[in-house]
Amino acid sequence: MVFRLKVNYVHDFNQKTEEEFLNIQNNLKEKINVTNKIDLGNIKVCAGIDIAYWEKNNETIGACSIVIIDFQTKKVLEKVHSVGKIEVPYIAGFLAFRELPLILEAVEKITVEPDIFIFDGNGYLHHNNMGIAAHAGLFLNRPTIGVGKTYFKIDKVDFIMPENEVGAYTDIVVKNKVYGRAVRTSKSVKPIFISCGNNIDLNSCYEIAMNLLSKDSRIPIPTRLADLETHVLRQEYR
Repeated sequence: MVFRLKVNYVHDFNQKTEEEFLNIQNNLKEKINVTNKIDLGNIKVCAGIDIAYWEKNNETIGACSIVIIDFQTKKVLEKVHSVGKIEVPYIAGFLAFRELPLILEAVEKITVEPDIFIFDGNGYLHHNNMGIAAHAGLFLNRPTIGVGKTYFKIDKVDFIMPENEVGAYTDIVVKNKVYGRAVRTSKSVKPIFISCGNNIDLNSCYEIAMNLLSKDSRIPIPTRLADLETHVLRQEYR
């Protein structure tokens, strides 16, 4: 029997204004769970998600790539993608409304069941705790992790640079609440920014990310492969 992930559509995508986006975030953020619902010893399959954009005939086109790998061997098990017109412009803080339709379209093509999804973007590390990994986690019914390559300040709070050793980290604390973690995944290379998506805690996010590194990149293997695949898709569909 072929696996199909049942998406939980917690809202539609008819919203057009920042006020509507914010209302949905405020309604959903209390449902985000940053406690652990996964046994790290039982993780077998991991999915990485990334999106690339380009302009065509005065329209923005997006390509979403999902690459699924074996957690132990790091072997690629499946690649799926979706391509389509992006209906929502980039608005800081509301990335999910721009990207989720393409992500969910790609997710529905998956035939290998992931235990966890890793996103090239933030999760709880967001001014409203509703970055793409957190928001998407409510749709996917799976633990999700956000891994950002750059840091966007929350309430003007900067992060503390981790020591220059692999695995060193500092937690990002805003108003006495931990939002995420700056992590050094390679010596003398800029840190990445890890945060919970949904149904997972920060320490587990950190452990999983550190177990998915290679010498080729500072970001976890699944999102690195998804990123590389979006470049291929962009060339193909352009």
